[in-house]
Amino acid sequence: MKTQMKTLIRNGQIITATDNYKADIFIDGETITTIGAKLDMEADVTIDASGKLVIPGGIDPHTHMELPFGGTTAADDFRTGTIAAAHGGTTTIIDFAVQYKGESLLQGVDNWHQKAEGKCAIDYGFHLITTELEDKQIEEMYTVMDEGVTSFKMFMAYPGVFLVDDATIFRAMSAAGSRGGLICMHAENGIVINEIIKDALAKGHTAPKYHALTRPTMAEAEGVHRAIAIAEMAESPVYIVHLSCADALNQVRQARDRGIPAFAETCPQYLFLSIDDYGDGWDGAKYVMTPPLREKSNQAELWKGLKMDDLQIISTDHCPFCMKEQKELGKDDFTKIPNGAPGVEHRVSLIYNGVVENRISLNRFVELTSTAAAKMFGLFPKKGTIAVGSDADIVIFDANKDQTISVNTHHMNVDYSAYEGKTIKGVVETVLSRGSIVIDKGEFKGKSGNGQFLKRGECVSI
Repeated sequence: MKTQMKTLIRNGQIITATDNYKADIFIDGETITTIGAKLDMEADVTIDASGKLVIPGGIDPHTHMELPFGGTTAADDFRTGTIAAAHGGTTTIIDFAVQYKGESLLQGVDNWHQKAEGKCAIDYGFHLITTELEDKQIEEMYTVMDEGVTSFKMFMAYPGVFLVDDATIFRAMSAAGSRGGLICMHAENGIVINEIIKDALAKGHTAPKYHALTRPTMAEAEGVHRAIAIAEMAESPVYIVHLSCADALNQVRQARDRGIPAFAETCPQYLFLSIDDYGDGWDGAKYVMTPPLREKSNQAELWKGLKMDDLQIISTDHCPFCMKEQKELGKDDFTKIPNGAPGVEHRVSLIYNGVVENRISLNRFVELTSTAAAKMFGLFPKKGTIAVGSDADIVIFDANKDQTISVNTHHMNVDYSAYEGKTIKGVVETVLSRGSIVIDKGEFKGKSGNGQFLKRGECVSI
């Protein structure tokens, strides 16, 4: 029988969503068993965290590994994507399985289990993108929930591929909500957007920047408003994914002010990049993602939303496509550029710069990158905090060190960086996933296949 590794982390500054104190952490096997000042306990491995922050492993609740999209497949599979995530201090991802039209819900989940099994270097769970849900399929939805997939994503965009009608959204919200499940909404009016795109192409506007110019903020705001209204009628909570602009945020604010359980995430790209990054040339294809990058003025509003809890979580929507051979599919037509950008590796360090810039507190930084997602998606307190009995998912973070982001040094399987040349403060030094060291002073020491599938509980205890 394998003996359990005992690990002692000494002298670190422990930061959780609510705490900030200096202590030692003792890990027995996969679990935190003791926290205290100057622990004198025998360990197989001792890590000195003097002068460093010790934070819970990050949880990225929005990734797309191996996603087939736009005639190609996302460049990161579950092996490369989770190794890159670990390098960036993320120890749990929740990826999106897909039920394609004509498939059962269980088929969609099973297909993603086959993709992920034996590959993940960190723990993982699934949401299920749901493209069909008739009354007769509701029992099957409950079976999927019993198997630990307790959240479902629906689209108001991409007609003919993912878009579902309002009746299906209402049906899903009512059914999932009654059992502690959650509907995650891609909220954009895709029907109207398609008409705007048609007009742009007719005028010969084919450059990447027109991806952004044909997806106005009001199309997102309308979708958010409609999603919240349907959720209110269904008497269920709703979670808006990748919210990108002030117009959409105001819809969430107004709902929350009325006491409606409306929740939302944003992503680093909407906090640090803007519509200016598209430029006029082909290089703008790097930033073709949905929703698109917005006017810079939205950034301050989003940071305010994060500070005031109108936005609860920061995910990445990591969905990388290489410029060569993949993004090039849309060289002559922006609508054929696969939508998505890389980001899973740099989320934690980028958001730490919100602390550096005095936009959020240290505790809020941990909440936004770990704790809130654990609570929202049925993983807390096993994940998302540093406490006795919790999984030993721990990051030792050097808050004083700088790093410059570059395609030459990142670990994502993609041929560009969305943040090329950007220097930020904060470096992930050591990462433990359930007590095992997966990153040691920047070097990967983990193993593909060590990540476990997480059967999640009821959502929204936030």
